[in-house]
Amino acid sequence: MSGLRPHAAVIVATIRALKAHGGAPLPLPGQPLDPAYKEEHLEWVEKGCENLIHHINTVKKSGLNPVVCINHFYTDTGNEVKLVKRLAEEAGARVALSKHWQYGGEGALEFADAVIDACNEPSNFKYLYDLDTPLRERIHLIATEVYGADGVEYTPDAMEKVVRMEKDPEIAKLGTCMVKTHLSLTDDPMLKGVPKGWKLRVRDILIYKGAGFVVPVAGTITLMPGTAANPAFRRIDVNTETGKVEGLF
Repeated sequence: MSGLRPHAAVIVATIRALKAHGGAPLPLPGQPLDPAYKEEHLEWVEKGCENLIHHINTVKKSGLNPVVCINHFYTDTGNEVKLVKRLAEEAGARVALSKHWQYGGEGALEFADAVIDACNEPSNFKYLYDLDTPLRERIHLIATEVYGADGVEYTPDAMEKVVRMEKDPEIAKLGTCMVKTHLSLTDDPMLKGVPKGWKLRVRDILIYKGAGFVVPVAGTITLMPGTAANPAFRRIDVNTETGKVEGLF
């Protein structure tokens, strides 16, 4: 809609996340991290790279040059990093090790150079669908081509909404923004790696006309609350003499 065209896309990966996708004990909120995440486990890293390669292939489908940023932690071993680099490069991506977590900006110079190189290469950016594509067909394309699903299932309420929206010309021309857990390719955050034989379950469809999006909601996920009609920021000011924030929070 803006006319802007990206030249590259960055996929950020951590060794710990790859281990989780490869079969390591899943981290649970409020529970100590399993010691395995601080130890070398090449078999989990290699299996987890299937998920990373899936994302690399998604970027390549868009015609962009993929760059994998390995977000390095001091507990990651050299063998684990080498394994990720090899598999990602074999999949057609640039790979850079970034140690900004440990060294700040200087630790990210290798990554910055990789992004610059990718942007300087020709790209052939293309969309997954045109804006005149019907909503259900868009959702099907996203589910199958991006997430790897076998298809889409709708709750009765979501199906009623999508049928109604497809008949409204003002809504039909809006973009599509999927809402789904980031913890899995599926709508189930506990399913890791690259699951097979599943369907995306759309339980609701929202409309944000101001932003210009129809928003299908897949799986159980909590949405951020919107701004109230009279938000608190209207009653907050900055005292330019003292630099202090004043007002009612």
